[in-house]
Amino acid sequence: MLTAGELAGLIVATFWAILVCFMAVVLVKLARLLVETTKMVSELSDRVVPLLEDVSRTVAETNRQLIAVEAITDNVKDVSGNMVKITGVASTLFAGPVIKISALSHGVRAALARRGGRVTGERVPSPRPALDAQASRGEPGSRGLSGRRGG
Repeated sequence: MLTAGELAGLIVATFWAILVCFMAVVLVKLARLLVETTKMVSELSDRVVPLLEDVSRTVAETNRQLIAVEAITDNVKDVSGNMVKITGVASTLFAGPVIKISALSHGVRAALARRGGRVTGERVPSPRPALDAQASRGEPGSRGLSGRRGG
């Protein structure tokens, strides 16, 4: 029969053997994980390097296009500035005389309408008979054709 010390040693040795087996399984799995990780990193680097080269080319092409677009926007800016100047000159040359001609034609039309002409197609009543009637009745504040009160 085993003594208490021998029994304790046997139990410790058994647990030690189980621990070593468990550690061996963990180490084997860890080794497989490291091998798979190494494969993935090498495949990823094989794929990433061409992608980075493509991105580098794309960025270079984009910069080249942006330079062209910047030149175009500068030209558009110059053209729009010139258009503002041309519009100002055209406004000065054409708008002023057109407004004056329009005002003159309106004034002539109004004058002809008051004199009894048929410019607009209908006769506009003259305000003179009403003013003369007020003046002849002697209403206060009324003026006749002479512009004086009461007569």
